[in-house]
Amino acid sequence: MSEKIHLTSFLESELEDFVQSVGEPKYRSKQIFKALHERRLRDFEAVTDLPKAFRKHLSDHATASTLTVESRYISEDGTRRFLMKTHDGYPVETVYLPTENRDTICFSSQSGCALKCDFCLTAKLGLLRNLTAGEIVEQIIIVLNDVYGAGEPTPHGTNLVAMGAGEPFANFENLIKSLEIMSNEDGLFIVPNRVTVSTVGIVPKIYEFARLENRPHLAISLSAPNDELRNRLMPVNKRWNIDELFTAAKTFELSLRRGERFTFEYVLLGGVNDSPAHAEELADKINEYGLERVKINLIAHNAAEGLDYHPPGADRVAEFKRTLEDRGISAYVRTPRGRDIYAACGQLAAKNSPNLFQIGRTVEI
Repeated sequence: MSEKIHLTSFLESELEDFVQSVGEPKYRSKQIFKALHERRLRDFEAVTDLPKAFRKHLSDHATASTLTVESRYISEDGTRRFLMKTHDGYPVETVYLPTENRDTICFSSQSGCALKCDFCLTAKLGLLRNLTAGEIVEQIIIVLNDVYGAGEPTPHGTNLVAMGAGEPFANFENLIKSLEIMSNEDGLFIVPNRVTVSTVGIVPKIYEFARLENRPHLAISLSAPNDELRNRLMPVNKRWNIDELFTAAKTFELSLRRGERFTFEYVLLGGVNDSPAHAEELADKINEYGLERVKINLIAHNAAEGLDYHPPGADRVAEFKRTLEDRGISAYVRTPRGRDIYAACGQLAAKNSPNLFQIGRTVEI
């Protein structure tokens, strides 16, 4: 399979070149693209509007799908966590978060992660490899097919968040290509305004991201108001410190469209970074850089075996939020989803164990 061409990785223009290279008319590219993305088909034999001989040629030389679903876990709150494998055996995790008015799919950009954030279970895996653009797109297709069925429309909008395993900006080209593929109106048609990309603070890529003409929203994982603490929690800070990160954030703010904001994500670790003094220090830093179009997402740490941290109490979270708001800064507390199936923020670690089966329902695919 690895030697076959993965057509889900192709832009529509690349598909045009491909079909013409094998002697087919140019319009076949749109047929293939719509089949793979709009109808979300994962087998060329199901694309019955293509000639039978061409379907056989595609099956022999190309592939529509390279990811396989190993397990699917369903939380008490309706969250679904998918444990997938690449064709070469690496784990990929994707989370589906249903709400009344929209779906949100949290996708991974890498298998594992190299950045060693101390409070994140994914960091224990290390980096296994970058995902291709097609593997990123396939995650969304697999989830939508699981929820609605192949070829069936979604009843309301789908939002995407690049907040699964991995650092999206460490796989920048494949990330941006996958989002371009997914925004095509002949396919999934998930436009950048419905996408949020999260980074731990790869500063050069924040500048590059700011220059994109048609880009998603940005979230920056901060989780500490000073270098000493952030060096310990997020080693990337030793490469680009808080002042460098805030300088990039200010540049990004100046590029925002009307009505748009960006986000700092702040994981609250009980007794570590969750005091009112930390909130005051964070507010001072935001005001020092004149950031006016930023909101703070407060995320109570999601406890997991193997991590030496615990979540703060609800009163502590409320006090942190109130301190920021008293300083004129918008702050929101993110409701945890899927904790019982290791689907919450910081819990993705390709976990597939008997212990997990006991606390969440699992359906083997």
